[in-house]
Amino acid sequence: MDALNPTMPPAAVEPPPLPPRVWKFWGTALWGLFIFGAMFVGQVAVIVYCVLLQGGPLSVEGITHVVADGLTISLSVLAGLPMVLLALWVAIRTTRIPFADYLGLRWTSWKNIIIGIVAMAVLIGGWDMVSRAVGREVLPGFMGDVLKSAQADGALWLLVIAFAGAAPVWEELFARGWLYRGWSESRLGPYGAIVLSALVWTLMHLQYDWFFLCEVLSIGLLFGYLRYRTGSTWLTIVLHGLNNLAATIQTWWLTGS
Repeated sequence: MDALNPTMPPAAVEPPPLPPRVWKFWGTALWGLFIFGAMFVGQVAVIVYCVLLQGGPLSVEGITHVVADGLTISLSVLAGLPMVLLALWVAIRTTRIPFADYLGLRWTSWKNIIIGIVAMAVLIGGWDMVSRAVGREVLPGFMGDVLKSAQADGALWLLVIAFAGAAPVWEELFARGWLYRGWSESRLGPYGAIVLSALVWTLMHLQYDWFFLCEVLSIGLLFGYLRYRTGSTWLTIVLHGLNNLAATIQTWWLTGS
């Protein structure tokens, strides 16, 4: 018998491949910090570069001056996209699940897109009505300043690409893709994941005051629910992009730029 023949040892049995796994609550949270940190490093690197390029001091005053510039903001937002994609690839690679599957990057029906657009329009329209009723500005004041600055630098087109393209992609991949996926399969469940991911997404917009933060939170809850009902992060990316594009056009119109 071959088993008794020392010159012919039994063939080695390869171990079965490890099954795919989804990061749960803490894994999603810790990797989420890594992903956010990668985005932050990318954006800060652009800001520091712009400060040095303009010959300004590398100080709080110098950075504050550059951050108010529309061109710098556009470039920093664009820089966040490749950093987030790279960090997501690193985090998802260990799960043995395809990148697109993990993040819910699947297309949806035109019916769902229309429903999402209508729901978003009603929600934002309601906030605009409340804003006017209490005598507040419909849009944050800094948006007009950023738009005018970008237009003065001839970079309005770059601002539109950054705000309506790059930002919606990496923000949705992070919030409704990464965070929702892991937290929805933890003890939080889908609805807990919708709320918590919306809260995290809201905290990423601390440049707004409390009123606009409440509006951002409500939009995040809507996007999270649509992500849950359709399973599509592409849907929330499209809606997010349309919302940012509409806000940019509205700002341009109201400021008379």
